[in-house]
Parts: sequence; structure tokens; C-alpha cells
Amino acid sequence: MSSARRLTAGAILLALTALTGCGQLGAHSVRLGNPAGRTAAPSPATDVTRAARPMPAADQAVPTPAATIPATTAAPAPGQLVGLGPHLLAAIPADSGQVLLVTGSGRDSSTATAVLYQRSAAGWQPGSIWAAHNGHDGWTADHRLNDYRSPIGVFGLTDAGGRLPTPGSLLPYNHSNGFTVSGQGFNGEPLAGSFDYVVAINYNRVPGTSPLDRTKPMGTDRGGGIWVHVDHGGPTHACVSLSADHMKELLHTLDPARHPVIVMGDAASLAA
Repeated sequence: MSSARRLTAGAILLALTALTGCGQLGAHSVRLGNPAGRTAAPSPATDVTRAARPMPAADQAVPTPAATIPATTAAPAPGQLVGLGPHLLAAIPADSGQVLLVTGSGRDSSTATAVLYQRSAAGWQPGSIWAAHNGHDGWTADHRLNDYRSPIGVFGLTDAGGRLPTPGSLLPYNHSNGFTVSGQGFNGEPLAGSFDYVVAINYNRVPGTSPLDRTKPMGTDRGGGIWVHVDHGGPTHACVSLSADHMKELLHTLDPARHPVIVMGDAASLAA
């Protein structure tokens, strides 16, 4: 790609992400291509919009829809949050009674599993294991705009919304056509329906506002607009994605009175 074309693509991408953040496309139509110059198979990244960018032939990858990952398997043993080290365990607020634990396959992988835990007198009780996708280039402890990685850490889950009416969300739910998206993802998969249901991840956002709110307290260079949303069959820009059925189950279950949080990252980082 010529330097002029790179500058043009970069300018378009910066404009889109500054306006929308992860997934907040507001009826935009886009194609998520691989980063320029990459010749290896794609790894996890972050879920915002990428400007249209041709995917080199060497970058063509076999799509990995969530359906190809073991969708729902036996739940882990009750009593504890499996795979978490002392640092992240200590970061979970004492009043949190629900934890969505998202464990990435690797630091540079875009596939993950998610388990919704609920605290009881006997300890943390796990739900089923759900297939998930995360950012195209993996995970990072220092997320930046357009690094195509999902942030590692513990974040609140306080607000939800979607293009479709609430399926029975306990969290405040913003039903809006602003969640409309079209175009194609990293593997050429359609993005339509990805934002039918979303839960905002409280990374660089103001809790208590619609997921569509664009306020970024840490500044735009730290990225933002990162959601849990409906899986489109491929990596995201920074978000976490689950099947539509699992998103509905999540919305039915997350209870603001229990102060739910998401704990997310690759397995090695979570265990540190």
C-alpha cells in the first residue's frame, strides 16, 4: 500500500473510531480487515470499526465462528473463580455477587471462553462454559485506541442496550436504532445483528449512561466503547462477543443489585 493510501485509510479509521468507539457504529457500514503488513494468521484484537482495508491474500484466514468452538460444556467445580490469581481476585469489589469470567485462549488469540459465576454462601457457583471471541490481536494490560486488543482487568457491568427490544434485561436497557451495524468482519462474515443486544464494559466510560454514550474520561487515545455483544463469527476490535442466546441469558441474569463485573484477559495474565 502506498504511503498516501495508508494515510487515507488511517484518517478514515481514526475518524470512525473517534466517533463510535468499540462497536458503537450507529448505523455505519464497514469492513474489518487485517492490519496493514500482517502476513501471519490473525490473532485477537479490539471491537470497534475498522476502515475499509483490503485483506492481502496471505492474510486470508478460515473463519472461526463461535459455533466451531465447543459451545456449552460441563461447568467448572463450584466454590472458586477458576484460573484467577491473587491480583485480580483482590480487584473484584467485595459487594460483587456476579462475575462474568472471560478467559482468552492466549495472549495473541481471538478466541475465549466465558463463565457467569454467582456468589453464594458456599462460594462462587459457575454457570456453563460459553464460547466467545475477543480482540483480533489478543489482550493487553495497556489498551490503546486501535491496538486491536481487548483490555485485561476487572470492569463493572452497569448498562445494556441493543437494536432489538429488551429480552428482559435487569440492567438499564437502551433500545435504539443507534445500535444498527452492517458490513463485514475480519473473516468476511456479516456484522449485521452484532449489536442486537449489548452490555457495556466499564472501561473508559461513564457508568450509568447508555452504551452509545461517547464520553471517554481517560481520553480518546485509551480507546473505549467496549461491549459484550452478539458474536458475528470472528474476532472483534476489542469487545467480547457471545452467541445471541447466551447474550439473552446474560441480560436475564445480570442484576444491578448484585453489582456484576467482568473479569477478562488471557489465561496466563488472569492467573498472574
